[in-house]
Amino acid sequence: MPDADTPAAPPVDEAARAYIEALAPEPRALFDRVHHLVGEEVPSASVTIAYDMPTYVVGDRRLHVAAWSHGLSLYGWRETDAATILARHPKLSSGRGTLRLTYAAADDVSDDELRRLVRGALDPAR
Repeated sequence: MPDADTPAAPPVDEAARAYIEALAPEPRALFDRVHHLVGEEVPSASVTIAYDMPTYVVGDRRLHVAAWSHGLSLYGWRETDAATILARHPKLSSGRGTLRLTYAAADDVSDDELRRLVRGALDPAR
């Protein structure tokens, strides 16, 4: 994962690296966007594999991110942390704690909105 070594990118273990490197270009670009936002917002995060998907870890906090045919699924956040995203795109929520960020919707979701979701999921102080 070439971009993982930039200062804003969390460290990635070998299993997670293999998953990420195997992604096709479209999911990889969206994954890289989320990955760098995690690094900016929660620099103490690291990435491992849990439940067969890359998982950002800070203490006992987890944010799971998995590629699927239409985008990325993010698990482990609270509804209040994705309120602005879900207000505009309610169909992105496929259940409690699951955000299915489609490629079509990703351009309409700001980095600030994703940062809020990341902080809510991983900030141990919250």
